[in-house]
Amino acid sequence: MSSAHRIVIVGGGICGLATALAVARRGHAAVVLEKADRFAEIGAGIQIAPNGIHALRELGLDATTSPITSLMDELRFMDGVTGEHVASMALTDEYQKRFGYPYVVVHRAQLHAELLAACQESELIDLRTNAAVTGYRITGYGAVAMLRDCETVAGAAVIGADGIHSAIRRQLVHDGDPIVSGITIYRTTAPMETVPADLLLPASVTAWAGPKWHLVHYPIAGGRLLNLAISLDNGATERYAGVPVAADEVLAQFPQACDQVARLLALGEDWKTWMLVDREPVQRWTDGPVVLLGDAAHPTLHYAAQGACQAIEDAVLLGRLLDGCAPEDFAARFAELSKLRRDRTARVHDFAHRTIEVWHPAGDAARERNRKLSGLTGHHMREFISWMHSPQSSSLDGYEYQAPLAVHS
Repeated sequence: MSSAHRIVIVGGGICGLATALAVARRGHAAVVLEKADRFAEIGAGIQIAPNGIHALRELGLDATTSPITSLMDELRFMDGVTGEHVASMALTDEYQKRFGYPYVVVHRAQLHAELLAACQESELIDLRTNAAVTGYRITGYGAVAMLRDCETVAGAAVIGADGIHSAIRRQLVHDGDPIVSGITIYRTTAPMETVPADLLLPASVTAWAGPKWHLVHYPIAGGRLLNLAISLDNGATERYAGVPVAADEVLAQFPQACDQVARLLALGEDWKTWMLVDREPVQRWTDGPVVLLGDAAHPTLHYAAQGACQAIEDAVLLGRLLDGCAPEDFAARFAELSKLRRDRTARVHDFAHRTIEVWHPAGDAARERNRKLSGLTGHHMREFISWMHSPQSSSLDGYEYQAPLAVHS
């Protein structure tokens, strides 16, 4: 197929590969440009709610039966200072009846590898490494991705799926660097066999909340590893990502942690730290035949556990919109995608920020939070997150418009 009829996808992460699969399944050729020298994914755990499972199925991947995923039975909330079990939401019978699918967790690299393998099997997808994109240029027949080495890759459209530091977004939105949250996160994994029996929760996503911090842990890699991620609202202002940090330094940050949390943190050895960053929601995702998807369009803090799910929803909806679509109509379909997705993703962004108020209070405020959470029924919990966890319709006619939120121009 000529370059005039292919779609250029910038970024070879989960969003970029999912997008390539989505458009290829609708008959469009795609070239995926990855700046690194190989297609790989960093990080550890991902939580996949029913909306993400539904979207993956549309791409031909079944997260409910894959050996790389683990099915979760509950979301468990603990007081990280007292060790008290505050509340749980079951993810089994009533949850699965309500949303149609279970809730699973997976190692980020393993999900990426499955998407990559599916792309490699498609004759319509060209995967290129060492292709660092610096921007784009709109042409008479589509758009061109401009590479760092002065090379260009032309197509009928350019899709920016190149993450929170997106070069495509930098040119399209002009909103500068991501916003520093002031929250530091420390991440590691531990072999499951090292977890003490009284702390072993093989089918639970467990959160421990303390004053200005919280720990989340759950099994990944088919249950072989325990994923540990602890966030600290320390007001830091420096941007950094994946910086190694000593285990004793991590432990020293949480002197008020209960015995259970301290023992869990002691399991980690190869800790790394990141400054959490995101961006404010924006109205504009498109520039004619150029569109942003995933974290390039709507990055958010990880507290909603929806980053990957929302990126895959983007990809799947794009595929539906491009079904039977001629290249000259791509720009209009991209505008429709933005219209359908921007309010939902802005709502996820807002929800993630609001949950900080639940995670990080101290003293009387924490006790009042515990009282309110412990009084919620399973029905109340399911309905509270139903807008987010509900699978989006497979029909464009039934696709859900979310209640709008104020977003930047």
